[in-house]
Amino acid sequence: MPTSPQPSTTPSPTTPPPAASPSPAPSSAAPSSPAQRSGTPLSSTERSTLTRKQDRGVADRGELHAVLDAGLLCHLALVSGGSPLCVPTGYGRDGDTLYLHGSTGSGNVRTAARGVDICVTVTILDGIVYARSLNNHTMNYRSAVVHGRARAVTEDAERDRALQVISDRLAPGSWDYARRPDAKELAGVAVLALDLTEASVKVRGGDPAEQPADVDRDDVWAGVIDVRTVFGSPRAASYVPADLPAPPHVAERPAPR
Repeated sequence: MPTSPQPSTTPSPTTPPPAASPSPAPSSAAPSSPAQRSGTPLSSTERSTLTRKQDRGVADRGELHAVLDAGLLCHLALVSGGSPLCVPTGYGRDGDTLYLHGSTGSGNVRTAARGVDICVTVTILDGIVYARSLNNHTMNYRSAVVHGRARAVTEDAERDRALQVISDRLAPGSWDYARRPDAKELAGVAVLALDLTEASVKVRGGDPAEQPADVDRDDVWAGVIDVRTVFGSPRAASYVPADLPAPPHVAERPAPR
C-alpha cells in the first residue's frame, strides 16, 4: 500500500545530493516506464528517503512530474496551532514548481504561507490486488510525496500564471472560455508556490506476491482489479439554456491516465 517516507525533525539541506534508487516495472495502468521519462534524478534527503519497500522507489524526476500531472487533487499536511492538519487542495504544476490554491481566509493556507514545513501528497490508485493470502492483498498505485516550505505568490504576473496552471489542471480549456476573476474575487484567493526539489515517488504494479505456503494452492483465485478514473457525460446547470451545448473542452475531455 502507498506509504509516505517517515518524517524527520532534521531540516533538509538547501541543495540535497542526488540519489539513485531502483525503478520497479510499472503496472499496465501506469502511462509509461520511468526509463521513458527525463533522465534527471530526484534529490534525496533524510525525510524523502523511503524507509519501507525501497525497491518500489522511482528515482526519475520525470516520473514525479507524471504522477503530479495525472492527479486531480493533492493533500496538504502541516502543523497548525500545535495540531496536525491534512486537507485536500487544488494544485497545478509548472516545471519544478507546484502551485497550491486556497482561500485567504483559510487558516492552513495562512500558516503554510509563513514558511513552515509542509508535506504534499498525490496518489493515483491503479488497482486492487487480491492474493491467495490476506497478508499479501495490496494496491497498485503511483504516489508522490513532496516536502518543503511554501511561499506566498503575491506578484501579479506570477499569480495569474499560477491560477492558469491550476485551472488547466482541474478544468483544462476553461481559462480562455469562462470569465476570469475580478479584483474583488482575487482578493479572496491565496496561491502558494512549493519547489519540487525534495520529493519521492513510489510505484507498485503487477501481480500479487505469493508466499511459499500458497504456491500449491489451486482453489483460491489471485489477481488484480484495475481502477480507473472516468468522466461521465457533462450535465448542464439548471440555469443554462437548453440549446447551449457543452463546449468541446468539456464534452471531449479525456480521462486522466
